[in-house]
Amino acid sequence: MKIPAVSVLGALLLLSCSQTPPPQASPEYKRHSSRSPRTNGAPSGSGAFDYYLLTLSWAPEFCYSKPDNPECSGHFGFIVHGLWPQYNAGGYPENCGNQPGPSNPSSLLDIMPDLSLIEHEWATHGTCTGLPADDYFALLRRVRASVNIPSDFVAPQRQLTLSPADLKQEFEQANPGITDSGIAVSCGGPYLVAVEICYTKDGTPTQCGGGIRDCNKPSIRVPKVQ
Repeated sequence: MKIPAVSVLGALLLLSCSQTPPPQASPEYKRHSSRSPRTNGAPSGSGAFDYYLLTLSWAPEFCYSKPDNPECSGHFGFIVHGLWPQYNAGGYPENCGNQPGPSNPSSLLDIMPDLSLIEHEWATHGTCTGLPADDYFALLRRVRASVNIPSDFVAPQRQLTLSPADLKQEFEQANPGITDSGIAVSCGGPYLVAVEICYTKDGTPTQCGGGIRDCNKPSIRVPKVQ
């Protein structure tokens, strides 16, 4: 049976939501999952959280060392990994119920690369929002559409090297509503893994809460889009 070209990339993103870091991964690569989830005393699926974390993964980070894998022919740059409920004090809810997923998950493939990733993100994070699945993904799409990717990172044809602070500044200049306290850069060793942006429940940029930290490398490499 032929495996869809995007499925391996989707599997990699699913791994990055797990609680156990992959072998030899740097602490920055697993920054989100290293924070323990907690319920904060709220009923499961009640929507009792403080803000959202939009995670835009840099797909070529995976393809940098595996250029011959079929999913690396997809010319992905930043893709949506998820829109995650968060608590201001740190931590996050997860796996809050078994509410039905989106009515038409295939319609999300233009922003999320794999159906299994969409299913996973709904079950793990979306069920904790208090929103029906279609409303949750409509919010996710609206938030993603509001983000302008800086021109240097739309489809770079050469590897870029810059500091996390400079990468944040590029995003802030392209998105005046995003401030330095509302965005974080995640890295795996010396490579860019993701840009994470914080939003209110209605989809307005806001400052991030506890536990959201930047990559601490002086510079990171941004692999080119193949």
